[in-house]
Amino acid sequence: MSVHKAITLHAQKQNKEFTEFSFLDQKREDYIQEAIELCKAEKDFTTDSINQITIQINALANERFIPTRKMVTAEMVRTYVGKLA
Repeated sequence: MSVHKAITLHAQKQNKEFTEFSFLDQKREDYIQEAIELCKAEKDFTTDSINQITIQINALANERFIPTRKMVTAEMVRTYVGKLA
């Protein structure tokens, strides 16, 4: 295999992983915003969906130079919403 072809394949793989990270990170932010809105409205919410995405992001981060994300607790959301008031 030529060096050029190997570099191209490597770049394509990195691009795919970064695209996946970007998609997951945006989805995580959407779930966080949803939890914030529910908390503001004093409705029940969980952080389960946020943390499922976080696990996927952190699995990607273990393989590449992708930043990890912290797990989110309901208390973290409540504290954040409390600071907004």
